[in-house]
Amino acid sequence: MTAVDIAEDRVQVRQSDSHDRVHGSPVDELDTFPKLLLNHALQRGDKPAIREKDFGIWQFWTWRQMADEIRAFACGLADLGFQQGDKLAIIGDNRPQMYWAVAATQCLGGVPLPLYQDAVAEEMAYVLNDADVRFVVVEDQEQVDKVLEIKDRCPLVEVVIYDDPRGLRHYYQPFLFSLTKVQEAGRGYDHTHAGFFEERVATGKGEDVGVMLYTSGTTGKPKGVMLTYDNFIITGRNGILREGLQEDEEVLAYLPMAWVGDHLFSYAQSYVAGFCVSCPESAETVMHDMREIGPTYFFAPPRIFENLLTQVMIRMEDAGYLKRKLFHFFMNHARRVGTAILDGVAVPVQDRLLYALGRVLIYGPLKNVLGFTRIRLAYTAGEAIGPDIFDFFRSLGINIKQLYGSTEASVFVCVQPNGQVKPDTVGTPAMGVEVRVTEDGEVLFRGPGVFHSYYKNPKSTEETKDAEGWVHTGDAGFFDEDGHLKIIDRAKDVGKLLDGTLFAPKYIENKLKFFPHIKEAVAFGDGREYATAFINIDLEAVGNWAERRNLAYSGYTDLAGQEAVYDLIQDCVEKVNADLAKDAQLGGSQIKRFLILHKELDADDGELTRTRKVRRRFIAERYADLIEALFSNQSSHAVEAQVKFEDGRTGTIRANLNIRNSERFGIAEMRKAS
Repeated sequence: MTAVDIAEDRVQVRQSDSHDRVHGSPVDELDTFPKLLLNHALQRGDKPAIREKDFGIWQFWTWRQMADEIRAFACGLADLGFQQGDKLAIIGDNRPQMYWAVAATQCLGGVPLPLYQDAVAEEMAYVLNDADVRFVVVEDQEQVDKVLEIKDRCPLVEVVIYDDPRGLRHYYQPFLFSLTKVQEAGRGYDHTHAGFFEERVATGKGEDVGVMLYTSGTTGKPKGVMLTYDNFIITGRNGILREGLQEDEEVLAYLPMAWVGDHLFSYAQSYVAGFCVSCPESAETVMHDMREIGPTYFFAPPRIFENLLTQVMIRMEDAGYLKRKLFHFFMNHARRVGTAILDGVAVPVQDRLLYALGRVLIYGPLKNVLGFTRIRLAYTAGEAIGPDIFDFFRSLGINIKQLYGSTEASVFVCVQPNGQVKPDTVGTPAMGVEVRVTEDGEVLFRGPGVFHSYYKNPKSTEETKDAEGWVHTGDAGFFDEDGHLKIIDRAKDVGKLLDGTLFAPKYIENKLKFFPHIKEAVAFGDGREYATAFINIDLEAVGNWAERRNLAYSGYTDLAGQEAVYDLIQDCVEKVNADLAKDAQLGGSQIKRFLILHKELDADDGELTRTRKVRRRFIAERYADLIEALFSNQSSHAVEAQVKFEDGRTGTIRANLNIRNSERFGIAEMRKAS
C-alpha cells in the first residue's frame, strides 16, 4: 500500500495502489442488479441461485427459476399500481421471497427498504413515515399484526403483501394481499403487457438509487442512507477480486436483511459472482443448517464468534478427563503454530506433523461441529474481537479476518490482507478506497461505495460527506507502522478524566467483553475523577459456571447479584486493569468501581440498537442514579426498572445492586510521573 502525506492538512492517508483502483466502474451493460439477474438466467440458468430449508427439507431455485419468480412479483406490483421511485419496505427473516421483493422493486425502478424484523411497531412506524413508504412486504402474521397496529399512523402505506398465510385466514383488510396472488396477477399482467418488464429493467442505470438502509440510530433518530447500484456492484466486485471469490461459493444468509453487510454479502456479491445463497429454517437452527450447507464464505459479528467459543469451552468443561486433556494439549499447540501455518510461514516439520495429527483428532471434528469445515474466508466486523477469540479460530485453520466499514461505505473501508492479519487492527484500505486520519484523529474515507445521500436530510449529508467526497466517520483511529488502521473509539465519545488521562469508553468496554462471562459493558468517566462500568453477565456462560459449582439461582437478576459472581467479574475487571496499566495513554483510565446490572440491556427497552450497539446517551439518562452511585462511596443501591417482555407486556424489576471496588495497577506511580 502507498502512504501519502498531505502536509498542508497534516493528516495521515492510505489508499489502494493503482492496480486496485482500475476497478472503478462496472461493466456498462450490467450496471444494475435486475440486469445481472437476467444475465445469470441466461448464462447459468440451471445452477442454484438460492436455497431455503423448510420443514427440514432444503428447497432450491435456479437462476432461471428465480428470475421467473421475480418477474412475476414485479409485474404483480405494477398491477397494484407500483410506480418508478416508489418505496417498498421488507420486513421478515431471511427468506427467498424477501430477497425477491428487493429485486422485484428494483426491476420497476423503485427503492427497496429492508427493516429489522425484531423491531417493535413504533420503530417501524417512524421508518415507514420517514421513508414515504407506499408498499410493504412482510413474512408472516407477526409482521402483519405490527403493520396493522400502526397503519392508521402511516397514511402513505397503501398495500401490504404477506408471504406465509398461516393465521391470516380471517384477515379481510382490502389493502392486504398474499404474495402468491400478487404473482398470479403479475403473470397475467406480464402476458397482456408484452415488453413491459424488459423495458423497465433496461431503463435502470448504475447511478440510480438501488436500496435505502437505515442507520442504527445510536446517537439519535435513524437516517435513511441512499445507496446506488454502482455503490454495491463496484464494492462487491472489488471484494470478489481482492479475495478471489468464485461462482461456487456457499453463503448462509442469517443476519438481518436491514443490515448493510447482509445486503452486500448475501445479495450484491451473489448477483455479481453468481454464487448460491442459503436461508436457514429459523434463527434457532442456524448452527445445524450451517453444518448441512458447509458455507465457504462467512460473515459474523464478534458476538457470534464469542458465543461459539463459549459453547465449545462449556462443552469441554463437561467432557471427560482424557478428552479435556487431549483438547487442551492440541489447542495449545494450535495457538503456537496454527496461525503461522495458515499464513504460510515456515514451521518446523515436527510441529507440522503434530498439527496434522491434531487436525484429525481435534481441529477437524471441532470445525465440523461448528459448520466451519469448508470455510475459505470469514469476516468479522462491527466491534473489536478479543485477541484470544480471534487467534482461537485462526489457529484451527479458519481464515477469519477483520474488516472496517459502515452503511455509508457500502460496507468496505478497510480489510486485513491475507498473510498480514493482526488481532488489533482492521487492516488496510479496501480496493479503490482512500483512508485518511485528520490531525484531530478522526478517520475519513472516500471510494466507490460512498453513499448517495441521506433521505430528505441534506444537512446531515453535508455534515457527513464533504464536497470532495470524503466521509467523516466520527471514529478515532491511527495507522500503525505497517499501514494498518487501528480504531480506538467514536471520536465524540473519547474524553478525559479530571487529571487529563485519555478516556476511551468503547476501547475499555471491548476489553471487558473479551471475557466469555461478560456479555455487555458500559464505561463512564469523562469529566470524572476515575472510570467506572456497568456489566451485563452472559447468562449461559455464567449459568454453566454456577451450575458446576452447585450455585442455585432463579434467573438473571438472582444470578447477577450473587457474591461469587461478583468475585468472578471482579477478576475479569482487574485483568483488564492490568492490561490497561501497560498503555501509557490509557493506563490512568482503569476501572475503579463497577456494578452488575439487574437486567440485560435490551433493544426493546431502547438501551441497544437493533445491531446491538449501546445507546450511550439513553443509558446515561435512564440510569443516572446508578452512575452517580458509582461515583460515590455507596456500597449498594436499590433500583426499580420497567421492562418489556417479548409478548409486549411490561413488568417491574426490583433489586439491590452491589457496587464493588476493583484493584488498579500503577495509578499512584502514573500520577507522580504526571
